[in-house]
Amino acid sequence: MGKVLPEESDVLCTHPMFGPESGRDGWNGLAFMYERVRIRDEATCSSFLHIFESEGCRMLEMSCEEHDKLAARSQFLTHTIGRILSEMEIEPTPIDTKGFQTLIQLKDSTIRDSFDLYSGLFVHNKFAKQELNNLVLAFEKVKQKLEEMNEKSDLSMQPL
Repeated sequence: MGKVLPEESDVLCTHPMFGPESGRDGWNGLAFMYERVRIRDEATCSSFLHIFESEGCRMLEMSCEEHDKLAARSQFLTHTIGRILSEMEIEPTPIDTKGFQTLIQLKDSTIRDSFDLYSGLFVHNKFAKQELNNLVLAFEKVKQKLEEMNEKSDLSMQPL
């Protein structure tokens, strides 16, 4: 934007870290990220930011680069796990643990958002691909450990 917009244009990058689902009961305590990239009219900028601050948002000033790194980990990873759980078609059972109930809630809340929103988290964030690779590698490590334990268990069950 800094290259395209005229020099006299202000540039304030923002990202409310909530949407219609998480913000439906109010914005109090929800994160609002912003970076003052190029501000000439401080009064207008402050006035705009004050709208979110007055609604109780946690105002977080950080670079867009840092935001993207953190969002790839928190937002993209959350939505990816939710989408995977949806593909697995997990549903509540009569013996759910609190942890499983949390997984159901994660699945339900992430699939309420459009797939376009989810894919945008991947396509428009250069750090998301690495997080997806990290998830695949972590899954493979856990799977390998389980398979090793299974092999040890099988060996210990064999007669001498």
